[in-house]
Amino acid sequence: MPVNTKHLIVGLGNPGTTYATTRHNIGFRVVDRLVQTYGLTTHRSRIEAELAAGNISGMSVLTAKPLAYMNRSGNPVAEIVRNYGIPCEDMVIIHDDIDLAYERLKIKEKGGDGGHNGLGSLIDALGTESFVRVRMGVGRPDAGIGVVEYVLGDFNARQRLTLEAFLSRAVEAVEVILCEGAKAAMNRFNRKP
Repeated sequence: MPVNTKHLIVGLGNPGTTYATTRHNIGFRVVDRLVQTYGLTTHRSRIEAELAAGNISGMSVLTAKPLAYMNRSGNPVAEIVRNYGIPCEDMVIIHDDIDLAYERLKIKEKGGDGGHNGLGSLIDALGTESFVRVRMGVGRPDAGIGVVEYVLGDFNARQRLTLEAFLSRAVEAVEVILCEGAKAAMNRFNRKP
């Protein structure tokens, strides 16, 4: 695998088929779409993550899906950062966000974890909040449904109708972040659809 990779793109989720189609795994699904769209090459690694490398619009990238559970995903990501010498500022994290309406996409340059256990794990392991996030709105649960139950549940039938387009928009946002920078991506994607 190339050691001169410039950007690390991480999708957050939980490993295994049980969680594959859940709201919490939308980050994994975007990374899968990036790998497929740009023909990135997957690699075996001793790091607890699925890795793929290649180019997105001429930019050298490494993608990762940490295979530790969401709330422990920071350690594999920190190991990737150390092994490949990628500055945290050149990292893009893709994750679900219940504070955004379904299909709302928001790019953020840095900040706290907002109560997201995966982001909290990353911040703890990396010792910094300075990385770009692609926040993927999954909406809030209806009354009587707990947050954990909701994010670990599948998208409903109405949401599944537009999910593919939502994933494609996130792929486009990642490309803009890589090629034009986070601010350009924020200007383009942070508006309500």
